Amino acid sequence: MEYSFPRYLLAKQSVDDRALNQIVLNALRAQLSPEPLRIIEVGAGIGSMLRRLVRWDILHHADYTLVDDQPENIAFAQTWLPQWAAASGLTCERVGPHSAHLHDDAHDIRVHFVQADVFAFVNTNLIPADLLIAHAFLDLLRMPASLSPLLSLTKSLAWLTINFDGVTTLEPTIDPTLDARIEQLYHETMDTRPSGGDSRAGRHLFEHLRGAHAEIIAAGASDWVVHAINGRYPADEKYFLGFILHFFEESLADHAALDSAAFTKWLAERRAQIERGELVYIAHQMDFLVRKGAAGSVL
Repeated sequence: MEYSFPRYLLAKQSVDDRALNQIVLNALRAQLSPEPLRIIEVGAGIGSMLRRLVRWDILHHADYTLVDDQPENIAFAQTWLPQWAAASGLTCERVGPHSAHLHDDAHDIRVHFVQADVFAFVNTNLIPADLLIAHAFLDLLRMPASLSPLLSLTKSLAWLTINFDGVTTLEPTIDPTLDARIEQLYHETMDTRPSGGDSRAGRHLFEHLRGAHAEIIAAGASDWVVHAINGRYPADEKYFLGFILHFFEESLADHAALDSAAFTKWLAERRAQIERGELVYIAHQMDFLVRKGAAGSVL
């Protein structure tokens, strides 16, 4: 299997579509300022959230900045978003090397592609957005230290979605003891990354947000649930599952606390379960919509 991170981001769009918490999403619809909006998305990947907001009839007139530190993600976004726009009946015009204009009778969206470390971007951004989006991103960062700098990117709302919260389930069971050990060690790798991260980021965000003087408007679960229907996985979710196992393999290969031969056999059986349409994958996550407060205020 060839592993492409941009393709993984493409493949998980349908998974995220199902997972995003509808109560939090409805709160976002109700709380957004009148358009046009200024939006900043950090850890934006290939631009899937922009596509989603247009498809779901939430966004029509906006200045949208996608920030990601991976050059391959930004390069993919600059090619893929115009292709999607054209296929959806939107006109896409390049505006310089790092911007595009998506428009039709109902939409007028200026898109800016920024390849940068998010905190370098924080230090250079001059105009706070109406909405900050961080999708499947906060659980990769040092917390709570990262939260206040990120919130400086918005003057009002932040939509913080798909924050992992400590439960990974793969069914059917292969070996209860081995399955539990692999899950435990996998979560520990999230907690010990040099760059930061938290395998229980979702539940911890309640306290972190309060400490950052942010008001939680809405919160709820946004679990990934992937399973086959009549023996086949929807969309490109077979690839998504294969990539999840790739994450396991990258994280735990040669781990001192795991028998290498047993882990290799476990991965082979999990991949065989995907091929047979048997593997069920569940990951527990949390979504938040918050309003930025003034430093020192009590919300």
